[in-house]
Amino acid sequence: MSSQSPQAPQSAPPSPAPSLTEVEAHGVDRIPDAERTATPLDLFRLAFGGANTFSTCVLGAFPILFGLSFWQGLAATLLGVVVGALILCPMAVFGPVNGTNNAVSSSAHLGVHGRVVGSFLSLLTAVAFFSISVWSSGDALVGGAHRLFGLTRGNLSYVVAYALFAGLVLAVCVYGFRFMLFVNKVAVPSASVLFLIGAIAFAGDFDPSYAGVFTDSADAATQSLFWPSFIGAALIVLSNPVSFGAFLGDWSRYIPASTPRRKVIGAAFLSQIATLLPFVFGLATASIIATKVPEYVDPAAPDFVGGLLAISPGWYFLPVCLLALIGGMATGTTALYGTGLDFSSVFPRLSRVQATLLVGGLSIAFIFVGRFGLDLVQSISTFATMIITCTTPWMVVMMLGYWTRRGWYDPDALQVFNRRQRGGRYWFAHGWNWRGMTAWWVAALIGVLFTNIPGQFVGPLGDLAGGVDISLPLSLAVAAVLFLVLLRLFPEPRAVYGPEGARLARTVEVPVPPITGPGAKGDAEPLSDPSATLRA
Repeated sequence: MSSQSPQAPQSAPPSPAPSLTEVEAHGVDRIPDAERTATPLDLFRLAFGGANTFSTCVLGAFPILFGLSFWQGLAATLLGVVVGALILCPMAVFGPVNGTNNAVSSSAHLGVHGRVVGSFLSLLTAVAFFSISVWSSGDALVGGAHRLFGLTRGNLSYVVAYALFAGLVLAVCVYGFRFMLFVNKVAVPSASVLFLIGAIAFAGDFDPSYAGVFTDSADAATQSLFWPSFIGAALIVLSNPVSFGAFLGDWSRYIPASTPRRKVIGAAFLSQIATLLPFVFGLATASIIATKVPEYVDPAAPDFVGGLLAISPGWYFLPVCLLALIGGMATGTTALYGTGLDFSSVFPRLSRVQATLLVGGLSIAFIFVGRFGLDLVQSISTFATMIITCTTPWMVVMMLGYWTRRGWYDPDALQVFNRRQRGGRYWFAHGWNWRGMTAWWVAALIGVLFTNIPGQFVGPLGDLAGGVDISLPLSLAVAAVLFLVLLRLFPEPRAVYGPEGARLARTVEVPVPPITGPGAKGDAEPLSDPSATLRA
């Protein structure tokens, strides 16, 4: 695999970084080389900062909610984080290679029109995790203020807290990448310190011998639920790193194309390993809550934030409020920024700022309806599992596509959809690459059919593995095998591969339709020769 895209022009001297208060002008168009001044460390800050929050602690509490002991829950957490990080980290390379986000890059493997799949998945992910962030941080802020200042815990208090978070997050996203990076530079060390202070606050109450419900004295019916509960808890943890799959390109596109791929992949991997801090904090405090105030971990009506405040010493209430404010900002911005960015390309009449305001407004409406009108908060685990079930096969297609193409892409052809044009290397069949599309939807459908979340959602085939949720490994395997088989049986045009040719895939020599439409440079030359000069 070549380490960088051969068609990328030589890097120009970097331009001075814009000021924090300068609204970002770029949408999903290719970032000019001179403006790519970010580093793998910046990618680490954004990816880790987006997960170093209360919302991750809530996900970390699920092993205890599922009845696992502390050590069993720690094993499920480690499994989920490490596997999720391994699945996620290759998705970081598309940004530096193509200078755009991952949904646009997916045009190369799903087709000019098929790239909307990535946009749809990023929208679902953003709304879900933005909502979790606002709910958990808002609840913590109101609860902490109640204990500190006697603030009434009525609906009005929650409305104000949610509106405050949502408004601040929206403002940061409107200003764009540089402002978001600044927030995370402050949030990452601050939140980490507050979590470490929390470890001191709860050290006296923590007992690693918390046994859960799967003890030697448990009846046979309970024992039979251990593996379904263990796998279900690991999948919920895994949903957190996988949720970044559609967004990594939003941030890594500002990294120079010449940056070694191993550094970019390493930054993405380590950013998720670092999330063990909030995950273990949530797991450990949930075990304390289950021991001291078990009513807060009732699976029928769990309230992790309320339980955390109930067991907190008085001096930790202020750090809880600070952690809620800082963490809510970090998670909310990383979730919302990418979707606003991407929808400015799906609806080209909208600028990045207008698309961000639109998606932000819809997300805020969802937050209030979900919190006060419906019972959506308790469906977090189901929604998170459904997201990874549908997103992971898409990521597999992307990564195998990168590997078979040897990391070679045509940045100009990737922008055809955004410019409302037609043709180019990635036009395939009327804008759809049915090979990648078929591998994605078949694998996602099979994953949903085999999903088994104890007590919440069981697919029609979810009991075939003895109650164990095998949806993720099955969808991963189906997507990988089916995509590679389709590439062999139904070769793609030779022109979509670089000068070095295809890896583990057959090709066919067919003419590539010229790019036509608004802004096209006339009839382009037939691009069956992949070494042809590319347009900038």
